This record gives sequence, structure tokens and C-alpha cells, in this order.
Amino acid sequence: MSKKHGHADNIVYDLVSIQYHALKGGQVYEQYKNDAEGHDDIRQFIEQIQREDIDRAQRAQELLASISNVPVGAR
Repeated sequence: MSKKHGHADNIVYDLVSIQYHALKGGQVYEQYKNDAEGHDDIRQFIEQIQREDIDRAQRAQELLASISNVPVGAR
């Protein structure tokens, strides 16, 4: 049986932190892509890591929901 976690648990804090930083990175990547205009290889790299951060944030949200018994998107 899995342990239920409250908002103050380290694991919850860690997942929220991972999600926050992944989403924050997603915001700055837009500027990085603009800066990379004319450098398709660099722009593609930035787009790749932006997608990875989006995936990372979504996975953190799913894990938070799984340990708090709150369905994803219910808040």
C-alpha cells in the first residue's frame, strides 16, 4: 500500500520544485529560440529541450496526483 503524502513532505516539495523549474525553463526558451534565428540546429536543440521540460512538468504533475489522491487537472 502506498503512503499518502501531505503538502509539507519533502517528496511533495521536490516534485513541485521539479515542475516549477521545468515550467520556468519553458518560458525562457521562447526567447532563446528568437535569439537562435538563422541557426536552425541551435533552434531545434532548444525546441527539443523545451519539449523535454514540458514532458518533465507533466510527469511531475502526474506523480503529485498519484501520491495525493487528487486527479490531474482537478485543482
